Formats: sequence, structure tokens, C-alpha cells
Amino acid sequence: MIIVTGATGFIGSNLVAHLNQLGHTGIVIVDWLGTGEKWKNVAKHCFVEFVFPQDFPAFLEESNGTVDAVFHLGAISSTTATDGDEVVRNNIQFSMNLWNWCVAKQVPFFYASSAATYGDGDQGFDDTQDIAPLRPLNLYGWSKQAFDRWAIGQAQKGAAPPRWAGFKFFNVYGPNEYHKADMMSIVAKNHSRVMAREPIHLFKSHRPDFKDGEQLRDFVYVKDCCKVMSWFMAGTRHSGIYNLGTGSARSFRDLIEAVGVASGIKPDIQYVPMPENLRGKYQYFTQAAMQKLRAAGYEADFYSLEEGVADYVQGYLNTPDKFA
Repeated sequence: MIIVTGATGFIGSNLVAHLNQLGHTGIVIVDWLGTGEKWKNVAKHCFVEFVFPQDFPAFLEESNGTVDAVFHLGAISSTTATDGDEVVRNNIQFSMNLWNWCVAKQVPFFYASSAATYGDGDQGFDDTQDIAPLRPLNLYGWSKQAFDRWAIGQAQKGAAPPRWAGFKFFNVYGPNEYHKADMMSIVAKNHSRVMAREPIHLFKSHRPDFKDGEQLRDFVYVKDCCKVMSWFMAGTRHSGIYNLGTGSARSFRDLIEAVGVASGIKPDIQYVPMPENLRGKYQYFTQAAMQKLRAAGYEADFYSLEEGVADYVQGYLNTPDKFA
């Protein structure tokens, strides 16, 4: 049995789909659905239990050692979250409790960290360095940093699951992100506008070393994220915190142009001023250092930006059923 928290969310539902493709059907979904169409994220997938988070502690107590791995992807993931108490309960305390359960039961534990822990990037994006000096820019990033530091401390004391990994996801895009509203990727936000031949607005640059629309991000396709996570579950003995990007930064303009190519339409890109309240917090460059993951033995290629966007647009966004 494999437990996936946040399993009806973006990355979680794609992981469930990927695990099903690998032949794993004994999956426990831990999440809420709410009142929208989030249920469609898992409508095609096989699972053996659907557990609401408030019922999860009781479920764990009754599991009787039948759990093979835990993927903890559930969290308050909004970078604009302001309720500190709620974020601590969900992103830190819940994670600590689940870690401790995995230690007691000797269950492999894999969880979602975030590239938001790197803050403004002035200290780089190297997952082999000490994370203590990192200064996230928002409450969400801080919560992930706080748990990362706690997990490392527990491991150093010998109080860790038999295998564990935290994944610092960079700019993930792909199917099943449609419920995320403003937190959707630029691909999902702008695909319909490209198709309708409407102007696509990208931020102007307010730094002389970057041209308009050429702010850079490490865009990673969600299918690659799932491959990495399932590879860790399959038996690597390495534990720790790992970047999960591609190692290749690309511009927002490149991303929109890739959407246009995949759709057969040349996008009308226009540049607008960045809001004043964002300018002091805006990252102009992110790029995951991937040497640590490669050193752990992961050898598979990642989708290029053009390959990932083409798969997403043509395989999902341009189809009647856009869900994975």
C-alpha cells in the first residue's frame, strides 16, 4: 500500500496516475476535494482508500504495518498565504507527525519541499550546500525551509525513516493544475488566450541585465517529477533533500513561444510593467543544480521545454478531456 497525501492536487494526482501506470493500484488517497472539479484529477485512477485529512491519524493507527511508502505532497502551497498558524499546522506540524510515524513504522518517506526555500536566489540554487543561511521570501517558503531543517536535524540524530527524500520543486507545469487559479503555470493561464489570438502579457524587466520577457525560470514538466519520485521509491539507498528541476533556465518568452508552436499559432506577446509590490520580491533567475540527483544515480533524461509544452498542449489542453 502506498499513501499519497495531497493526492487530488496537481503533482499528487499526476503521481497517482504514474504509479498506476507502473502497476501500483494499492494507493491510499489523502486529501479533500472541495466543491469544484478537482475530483476529475483522480477520476481515471485506481486507489483502495480515500481518506480525509482529519481522519488520517486514525487511519494510520489502524494500518498494521501494511504501508510500503508515504509520499507527502499535501500542503498549503499558496505563496500569498498569510495565516501563519494555519500554515504551521498544515505544513510543519502535520509533516513532523507523519515523519515520526514513518520512523516508528520504518516506512520510506518522501515529501514536497520547494525551490521557494531559496528566497531571492542570491545564494544560488545548490542543494549540496548548508540550507541554514537560506532566507525564503514568503510564509509558504519559510514553512518548507523550517521542515527541511527539522528533517535534516532528525536524520543527523538517527531519527529518520529508513529512506527519505525532500524534493525542492522548481516551476512545475502540466495537466491537472486547473484548480490552482492564480497559482497555475504560465502555460495553463495563457493557452486559451493563445488559441483565441489574444495578446499575451509578460512583465517588462526592471533590471538592465535582463530584457523584457527574458526573466528566467527552471520550468520542469510534472511527468519528470513523478519519474524522479517513483525512482526514489523503487529502492535507491540515498536520502536527503534534492532539487527537482531540469538544470536549464529558460525565459517566459520561450515558454509562450513554445505554447504557440505546439498550438500552431504565433502568439502576440506584449510587455506590461511589473506591479510595484512585486518588484522587490521578484526572482529574475532560477536554475536547479542537478548534480546531487545525478550523483545519486538518476540517469533518465528530462523533457526539454519544447517537448514538455508540446506534450501538455497537444496531449491535454487541446483535447476535450484535459485531465491526466
